[in-house]
Amino acid sequence: MKPYDTELSKKEEVRAMFDNIAPAYDRLNHTLSLSVDRIWRRRVVRIVGRLHPRRVLDMATGTGDLAIEMARRIRGVQVLEAHIKGVDLSEGMLDVARRKVAARGLEERVTLEAGDAETAVAAAGSVDVVTVAFGVRNFGDLGRGLAELSRALRPGGRIVILEFSTPTMPVFGRLYDWYSHRVLPRIGGWLSHDRQAYDYLPRSVDEFPQPEEFLTILAAAGFRDCRARSQSFGIAQIYTAEKC
Repeated sequence: MKPYDTELSKKEEVRAMFDNIAPAYDRLNHTLSLSVDRIWRRRVVRIVGRLHPRRVLDMATGTGDLAIEMARRIRGVQVLEAHIKGVDLSEGMLDVARRKVAARGLEERVTLEAGDAETAVAAAGSVDVVTVAFGVRNFGDLGRGLAELSRALRPGGRIVILEFSTPTMPVFGRLYDWYSHRVLPRIGGWLSHDRQAYDYLPRSVDEFPQPEEFLTILAAAGFRDCRARSQSFGIAQIYTAEKC
């Protein structure tokens, strides 16, 4: 599925959507999630930190929240600081990220560039860890994007993915469904001036593979030891896997 009803590809529509909502994205993201997204990102940072990476590729980096948090908190091997490369489709989101990186004095630790998961954004075997926060469901071609991220990892490197999912608990699931499909689009559309974007985002979660299916897709893309960790009653999942 795509955000808008145009003849553009999904990749092009997703780029346009995030360019449109970039100025309001951080405020809406934290407000609509009641800042629970910050807790999930911190858990991702702890997982990555235990791997002591030197080189991290943060795909679909958006406004840079995860890249910045990793740069602030993660050291590489031999107490050397890890370097984070953030890549995103949207120049609008990257503009916000660049301002945040500069404001925190992290320009030497975080580099940002435009790109997508389906093209060569890093040399084969050049990174220790790949992270993706709330981005894989926007890939134009999920299998191809994951295979490209596997190619960028060194042998034994790890991928850590934070993504929304659909809660399975009956009562909580119905409440969350009402919130995500009725409340979130109205507030998000009003504040971002792009109602279609905030209609698309919950629908994209509905269409994203359930955890067991996604683990199978990860394995097919060249990963092993694929695991899912449920977050906040299944609202999100943290997926981890090792490159074969």
